[in-house]
Amino acid sequence: MGLTACAADPDEGTNGVGRLSAPEIEKEARTAADAAKAVRLSGTLVSKGGTFKLNMRLKQNGAAGSVTTKNSTFELLRVGDALYLKADAGFWRHDEKGDGKAGEADTEAADKLDDKYVKVPSDDPSYKQLRGFTEMDQLLRGLIGLHGDVVKGDRDQIGGVRTVKVKGGADGEGGTLDVALEGSPYPLQFARGGGAGLVVLSEWDKDFPLAEPSRDETLDYGRQLPRA
Repeated sequence: MGLTACAADPDEGTNGVGRLSAPEIEKEARTAADAAKAVRLSGTLVSKGGTFKLNMRLKQNGAAGSVTTKNSTFELLRVGDALYLKADAGFWRHDEKGDGKAGEADTEAADKLDDKYVKVPSDDPSYKQLRGFTEMDQLLRGLIGLHGDVVKGDRDQIGGVRTVKVKGGADGEGGTLDVALEGSPYPLQFARGGGAGLVVLSEWDKDFPLAEPSRDETLDYGRQLPRA
């Protein structure tokens, strides 16, 4: 009986992905992610521009969630091509002189915009950058890509779901992806190489409502958004 237990299949009761090679597991995860209609992406990203904390619910025609940087937190809402940004008054105070003091006009505008949705003009320089945080396919491609020769790692659990790890390089220097061994082989966590952040992916294929804010919730900034 002891020998029988030792010989038990560790993949029994799973989706079978754990039996595949590392490149095949990565392919299965990408295929599952590409076919999904929605996902929640949360975690921390480190780049040359600083550290970002993301908590976004994403689907093909829009997204809703928040982005936190070193200096501020703001909410993003995209419905189709319409992109809205909501932040507190501190976010909107624009220090043009660099002396830590906002101009009178900026302070007045900031107070009015406090906790209101502002529609980002499509021709504003910030539009493309901010929209990037709301694009499901773009974010998934950019954030869960392994680099280098992929190798199979250990088994683990993410959110109570059994996973198998796939690593870029023997030590995971090209990133480490946790792929679900239960249900669809969705990617559930991605640790970026070099300590460049950790992203958790959950609520795969769970739809959520998206609607443009009401007029009462919306104000127009009236000019180009502050570059800061």
